Parts: sequence; C-alpha cells; structure tokens
Amino acid sequence: MAGTGDFYDDLETRDPEAREKALLSALPDQVAHARANAPFYSDALKDVDAKSITSREALAALPVTRKSEVIELQKSKPPFGGLAAIDAGDAAAVFTSPGPIYELMSGTKDYFGLGRSVFACGFRKGELIHNSLAYHMTPGGWMFHSGAQAVGCAVFPAGVGNTEQQVEALAHLKPAGYGGTPDFLQVLLGKADEMKLDVSSVKKAMVGGGPLFPAMREAYNARGISVLQNYATAELGLIAYESPALEGMILDERVIVEIVRPGTGDPVDEGEVGEVVVTTMVPELPLIRFATGDLSAVMTGQSPCGRTNTRIKGWMGRADQTTKVRGMFVRPEQIAAVAARHGEIAKARLTVDHAGGKDISTLQVEANGDLNAEAVAESFRAVCKVGATIERAEPGSLPNDGKVIDDIRKFD
Repeated sequence: MAGTGDFYDDLETRDPEAREKALLSALPDQVAHARANAPFYSDALKDVDAKSITSREALAALPVTRKSEVIELQKSKPPFGGLAAIDAGDAAAVFTSPGPIYELMSGTKDYFGLGRSVFACGFRKGELIHNSLAYHMTPGGWMFHSGAQAVGCAVFPAGVGNTEQQVEALAHLKPAGYGGTPDFLQVLLGKADEMKLDVSSVKKAMVGGGPLFPAMREAYNARGISVLQNYATAELGLIAYESPALEGMILDERVIVEIVRPGTGDPVDEGEVGEVVVTTMVPELPLIRFATGDLSAVMTGQSPCGRTNTRIKGWMGRADQTTKVRGMFVRPEQIAAVAARHGEIAKARLTVDHAGGKDISTLQVEANGDLNAEAVAESFRAVCKVGATIERAEPGSLPNDGKVIDDIRKFD
C-alpha cells in the first residue's frame, strides 16, 4: 500500500546517484532476461554481452525497438511479436490498442505502475474515484483502475459514453475525483450543469490519453478541481507524471529514459528536444530501448515538490516525421544517414515546401569546419532518392523542437 505522507514511497526521494546506480545495476539482468525469454530480443541481442551493459553509454549502443514496428512484428509472430517474456495464457488479461497492437497485463499488483501518479495527484486510501477511461478491449481503464487500487482507493468503472448516467452516478456517489481523458471531464461537467446536478465533490483529477491545454486546466481550477497529467503507454506503463509543483513531469522509478535524435538511437544533449526512448525493468514485457515516437526534453534540476528523479517537459509532439516528396517517402533516419556520411555535420533539418507546382526540399545543416555542399547533396540524393538544396546554418541556429523533417506545405 502506498504511503500516507507526501510521497508514494522512499524511492521518490532517493539521492539521484543512488537511483542511477540501482537502475544501472539492474540493467544487465534485465538485458539477459529479455534475451533469454523474449524471442525478439533473443535475436536482436544475440551478440550482446549482457554483463557489459552497466552504463548509459553501453545502453546507447544497443539497437532501438520502435513502436511503429510492433504491428508488423505481431503480424509475423503473434500474439506479441516476440517482445513478451510470458505467453498470452500466463497473462491476467490481454487488450488491443489502435493499430491493432495487442497488449498484456500480468497479475502483478499495479502492473502498469500508475499508482505513483495517482498518489501524486492527491488521492488517498479510502477515497472513491470515478474512472471514465475505456474498459472494453483497450487497456486504459484497467491501467488507471489498478493504479487507484494500489493507492487504496475504490473505483467506479464508468468507462466511456453514457454521459447522463455517469453524471447521475457522480451526483449520487460523490467521488473525490476523476480519472480519464482531459476533455471528457469537461463534457461531464457541462452535462451536470445542464441537468442541474451537484458534482462538486470532484476536487482532483488524474488525466492522460490526450492534451491538457492551459486554458482547460485554468477552467478546471476555476471550478475548484486540481488536474494533473500522467504520461503512460500500454507497453511501458507509467513513464512520467506531474506533481503538485507543476514543473515538468517526473520520471517513474522503474524506467531508464533516453532522449535521442529522431530517426537514430543517439542521445541528445540535456535540454535538447528528441524522441523518448524507454528501457523498462518490468519482467513480463522487458522492453529494451523502446522508442515511443513521442518528443520531449530533459529539464535541469529537481522538482520543488521534493521528488528527486529526472524531469522531462512532457509530450512535445511526434517524432515520426515521415513525409512524401515527389512521390518518395523521406524519413528521419534517412536524414541521419546523410549526416553520418559527413562528419562535419553536427545537426541537419530538412524543410519541405511547395511552390510553382512542385515540391522544394532544403536541407539546412550546422557544420563544424568546412562543408562540401555538393557532396552532401549527392549523399542526400543517394539516400533519399530525391534532390535537395543544401544550406549551411550557423551553429545553434536550428530550432530546438525535435524536428528533423519540417513539412510546411499547404495544399488548401
């Protein structure tokens, strides 16, 4: 059971060096476990000495597994694409997410780890929470449900839809708060106003699965509802969560997170926007360097709330920036491949525009030393099968937004 003070457990206030040491000490065993028990990793990591993976540098040398690949993996090796270390029959439940991607939940208490975020939101043992995430086929409802129960809360499993019935339940049961998507709470509150029912018992909300816009948070605050977000996926469980300090999102204690340049597995500097790559310590689905496709950045310093884990800025867009130029798909990893052919290139960004009835591609590059633009253009054509104009940019001048391909074409 979670604690009753300000923190879920002592892990949240550990010395950062102690946390890093503990995670890296557990990493070799997790790599060995994945290689021995998950068929995908038996192949992908077959030449890896698990005992040597004891640092972030060693981890960064391992291959990235992309979420975008999971659908095809599962088609070729059902049901879980070889990524799971248990069979479907040994799971407590199996779900499907859009794609479709099939997900598992084991019988381990709070398998998805959302209890930590529910506690940070202010929920405590003995409270009732109204859960409007979907329970049917998809994992969202169960992810929040198990996290709430880990804190000691009771859950009303409302699911999606049936808005009037949900409002009636809110008015009758008077739960302490809400779990669900940010926008559906607005729907429920609006319907309650329309029905003239009192749902003022809802004082806090844990939301996820969609954007919480500043204006939306302010509107909830105006009604006396404190709203915090979590960042979780069905594959990885909890990745990060907000605390009452509202300064970034704090990483979960069970994950190692890297921010890498989109299209590569190369970690970026602290503060630079890149793709979120997660290695989890969960044994049932031992994902190693799993690329979420989401953009974020590491924040400096620690949260004022007292939790000492690393913070990220939260969701900042999608890393999958694949676009089509003159009939050819161009992907971030291709831009990385072009840059890799020219050691002087420190950073590259492709802008795609449309004028005069044709696509216009411009590759801007930050370079150290001399730049042979003609050679870079030749490499671009060889790798991407289309041409581009090469422009040199001043060091540090390209935007820090995680974009490797910026498609600014407008066709309306």
